[in-house]
Amino acid sequence: MSNESAQASSLLPKNIAALAAYSSAKSEKLTGTTWLNANESPYAKNLELSIEDLNRYPDPQPQLVIDRYAAYTELESENVLMTRGADEGIELLVRTYCEPAKDSIALFLPTYGMYKVTADTHNVSINALTQELLLNGSADEIVAAVGSSKLVFICNPNNPTGSLTPLDKVKAIATALMGKALVIVDEAYIEFCPEQSATKLINEFSNVVVLRTLSKAFALAGLRTGFTLAQVSVLAPIRKVIAPYPVSGVVASIAAQAIAPDAITSMRRQVTILNSLKAKLVDWLNASPAALKILTGEGNFVTLKLADKNYFKIALEQGLVMRAFTLYGEDDWLRISIGSEQELEQVKIWLDGLQTPATAASLAGNEVS
Repeated sequence: MSNESAQASSLLPKNIAALAAYSSAKSEKLTGTTWLNANESPYAKNLELSIEDLNRYPDPQPQLVIDRYAAYTELESENVLMTRGADEGIELLVRTYCEPAKDSIALFLPTYGMYKVTADTHNVSINALTQELLLNGSADEIVAAVGSSKLVFICNPNNPTGSLTPLDKVKAIATALMGKALVIVDEAYIEFCPEQSATKLINEFSNVVVLRTLSKAFALAGLRTGFTLAQVSVLAPIRKVIAPYPVSGVVASIAAQAIAPDAITSMRRQVTILNSLKAKLVDWLNASPAALKILTGEGNFVTLKLADKNYFKIALEQGLVMRAFTLYGEDDWLRISIGSEQELEQVKIWLDGLQTPATAASLAGNEVS
């Protein structure tokens, strides 16, 4: 290490020096022709864009976007905070409500990795619970395990397992933790099962927060736009902490078009198609010896345990990029995003090819070497 690097490292707080950064799908630097690794929508948007007023600062919370998203979620505009993706919402909640080196957040593993990374960044402890507890434990058991944690993150549907926590259980947890903790329901994939949304709890519970994004069903992953939904009393201190101009004028213009009534109708049609394609993929996986276990759940993805982790390498050689996972301590898990019909056909070709004698011989050769 150079002297300059050593000097820079000496300035780092211990929690940052020890931090393991979140590894996103796009950070893996893979190459391919069919991309089914980041739970992106296959539908590209055609939007109109005006950039004539970029010399002016934007509205910190663009009113048209706020009003339209409030209408979409059946909330009031005062219940909506627009952020740079749901990730900023996570960060703002931890930064606003948790005291470093004192408070903790509770999460249910395996789940989305940014909860932990954000807490580690702010020197906030992790109360690591399990999806098994969340799904099968009673509300009393869950609340007891949560203990004194200030924030409770429930990814619903959960990434990467697709599991869904019933709304009645979320309500029971929120009831028991009233005045003790915020229950944060991350609904990045809720458009694929909208009847399960916790937004209907916000008016009733001052400690329920819902995170949303335009990255999945709304097909705007590149826009980095999300929303934090909660009662006014919860959002008020967050508004003190958020950057003065978090939303660019360009982003606001695109987002307003994406959540216009006709665009929402289009999104719902696309979700219906994607859910149908997912069912077809699940049928293929059930018929394939390549998949030992399939976690279907909700959302625009399917997570499975491979019979042989070398199958992932074969997919890459074919230009098919999916998301390899270590799950439950095993490194042979794979998450497949639901792409277009043509993209999923590449998955079918890959699966069919794994059953050929040539592929079996090639895998045997890999095992010997």
